[in-house]
Formats: sequence, structure tokens, C-alpha cells
Amino acid sequence: MDLILLGKAVILGVVEGLTEFLPISSTGHLILVGDLLNFNDERGKAFEVIIQFGAILAVCWEFREKLWKVASTFSKSAMSRRFVLNLIIASIPAMGLAFIFGKHIKAVLFAPIPVASAFIAGALVIFWAERRQKKINLAKSHIQSVDDLTPLDALKVGIAQCAALIPGTSRSGATIIGGMLFGLPRTVATEFSFFLAIPVIGGATAYELLKLWKNPVSLSGDFAWAIVLGFITAFISAFVCVRWLIHYVAGHNFIPFAWYRIVFGVLVLISAYSGLVAWSN
Repeated sequence: MDLILLGKAVILGVVEGLTEFLPISSTGHLILVGDLLNFNDERGKAFEVIIQFGAILAVCWEFREKLWKVASTFSKSAMSRRFVLNLIIASIPAMGLAFIFGKHIKAVLFAPIPVASAFIAGALVIFWAERRQKKINLAKSHIQSVDDLTPLDALKVGIAQCAALIPGTSRSGATIIGGMLFGLPRTVATEFSFFLAIPVIGGATAYELLKLWKNPVSLSGDFAWAIVLGFITAFISAFVCVRWLIHYVAGHNFIPFAWYRIVFGVLVLISAYSGLVAWSN
């Protein structure tokens, strides 16, 4: 059994789970960590796609009561139907752009240097959003939960999510910070981001799995065990992260994540231009 491969799987699973729902870009971290671990070939890409589903299952489990309520009352509850409609509306912009430009984005931007640059740029947006949030009186806002969102609110968040097509930007960061810039309370924007991950990442995972089915990568032997370990660690770490973030946003802002993004991005750029790390192109 290839213990090194299994070790890489555990590391990447934890990275996926911890970063998927924080505003620090799971894709960016997976690109960078995968590059450092020399696990960025076709098998590595297939691995990343599959373990994403583990993180999505963690969200489904955490919010299982809400999801079950929506599913069971969909036919007779206008609120449940509006909730589903909002998720569909918010999903369309990014999924549409990804379908049209996905190949070009992966060819040009899925590399350490663009990711590091996006890390720093995203941090500046977080600083701006938090400063703007202080000036907005959200206490009188009519939006106190995800059930209060209108289709127009969902569309605005969906448009903001398009920024996440740039690796290093962060899907959760784009939706949460974008929602805040459009006037949503931090807690509502964060919770809606969790729910929005289900159709968006779930759809992206299904699409990538379909491509793998057409151009199969060997999933046998040690690699199959690596996928199992990565999936489990992604689920567990994502579940812990979601629970923690729900409590965190109730009384804290995202400034620490902005500083993390800057430090991490600068370190990657320094390591690249100094030759300390031979990042791939």
C-alpha cells in the first residue's frame, strides 16, 4: 500500500473541507497544495473533484432539517418554493459562465501565481466590504433569514458568485462578501452561501464526473483507497468548519481572513520570484 499517496489524500481532504466554506478559496488552496505535493496530474484533478462531494454532504447533513422541511412542504408552501427558486436563480450566472469559459479559465488561471494574486485582490475586497458594513444599519433590514430573500436578492448574490470563477477568489467569499455589499446581514449571506454550494458545487462535481466517465482515470488499487480517505476527511473537516463558521459570524467579521489571504498570497509570490519553490506554470 502506498502510504505516501494516502498521506497526500488525507492532507488534501482536510484542505478541501476546511477551505470550501471559508472566504479563502478551496480551489486556490488545492491548486497550491497539490502543486507542492506533486499531485496535480489527471489523477489529482479527478481526486479533487470527487472529494468536493464530501464537503457538500457535510452541508446537507448540517442543514438536514431545513432541507427536509423544504422538500416535504414544497408543493404546499410558497416559502419553500421561493427558497428553491432563489437557489436556482443564484446558481445560473456562474454555472452559465463556467460552461462557456471554463476551459479557457482553467488553461490560463489555474496556476500558483494567478491564484496568489487573486488571494491578495480578494483580501482588499473583504476590507472594503467590512468597512461598508459598518456604515449600513442592518438592524432595520427586512432580511433576517434566508427565507426573507427575494429573487432579486438571489440574483445579486449569483452575479457576485461569478467572481469565484477566478481561482483564488473563493466561491464562499464571493457570495458572502457580495451579499454583504448588496446589503445582506453577514449571518444571512453566510447561510445562503452554504445552501448555494449544494447546487453549484454539486452540479460542477457531476459535470466533472461525467467528463471522467468519458475519459476514465484508473480508480483502482491504492488510488481508490486514497479517494475514500480524502472523501471522509473532507466530510469531517467541512462539517467541523461549517459548525464553527455559523457561530463565528454571529459576533465576528472577516478581517482576519483578509489578512490571512494577503500573507499567504505574498508568501507564494515571494517563493515563486525568489526561486525558493519551483511552482508549476
